[in-house]
Amino acid sequence: MSELSEKFDALTPNVKGALFLMLAAFGFSVMVALIKLVGSNLHVAQVLVVRQWVMVAMLIPAFIKSAPGLLVTTRPELQALRIVLALVAMSCGFTAIINLPLADATALGFVKSFFVTIFAVIVLKESVGVHRWAAVFVGFAGVLFMAQPGTASFSIYGVLAIIGSAAAGCVMVVIRILNRTESTNTILVYQALGVGIVMIVPSIIWWVPPSPREWFLLIAIGVVSFFSQKLNIVAYRFGEASVLASLDYVRLLYATIFGALLFSQWPSKETLAGALIIVLASLYTVHREARRKQVLVSAPESRPNQNI
Repeated sequence: MSELSEKFDALTPNVKGALFLMLAAFGFSVMVALIKLVGSNLHVAQVLVVRQWVMVAMLIPAFIKSAPGLLVTTRPELQALRIVLALVAMSCGFTAIINLPLADATALGFVKSFFVTIFAVIVLKESVGVHRWAAVFVGFAGVLFMAQPGTASFSIYGVLAIIGSAAAGCVMVVIRILNRTESTNTILVYQALGVGIVMIVPSIIWWVPPSPREWFLLIAIGVVSFFSQKLNIVAYRFGEASVLASLDYVRLLYATIFGALLFSQWPSKETLAGALIIVLASLYTVHREARRKQVLVSAPESRPNQNI
């Protein structure tokens, strides 16, 4: 074990981050596959409420250690907005996962990065150049290629996947604002508790008694979600965001493998082509942002702040 630890310590920060990100991406892909398995018989409200309360249970040690300060917030209106957006994102996203091939739902989920750009301009007044706007338009062209509106292949579940991605993108912008005044644990606690409480009534309305196997899958979804989020956080503590963002697309590979093995579903040519367009547009955005940050850091006026 000590030899393995020494080898890990010898790795560069970006390689360490990449390893954790690959594990997190695998975990999220397992979560998605489990949701699709259990969602064939149980309502999405059931899946969501059990997932949230399992995650709340796993956050109890943090509650005990930090309460009551953990629940203190200076932006209750933004916490409430984040809960509503998370509900939309997960409800629409989970429904799409259950009803679409895994690769299709995963690829459409990548559209979130483009919505982050749009909402950052509208809400945060961020300056976005012509290159990023071009990447956004190209990315949405890939979405249209995948969804094929106006054809027999068009599905309402593809629309739900896009709505879920839009809500998730807006969540990211809200989190950027909350991070200015709130701790990470406070943001996590409000989301976990808020969504769990709101979904109690819908889950009761559509409740179907789960079998022992389904209970196992439901609990596993919450546990896998919790540890995948933790691995994702650790990955970004080690590696640079511009490097790790480009690796997150390994989820599409995992989704294709799980879709084929568990559900005998292979992505269509349209899905693969549309996903390729989305991935390339996103990677171009990551590349531009990385270059922009390098220029800003190397600028003379920025050097006094490098150690802040």
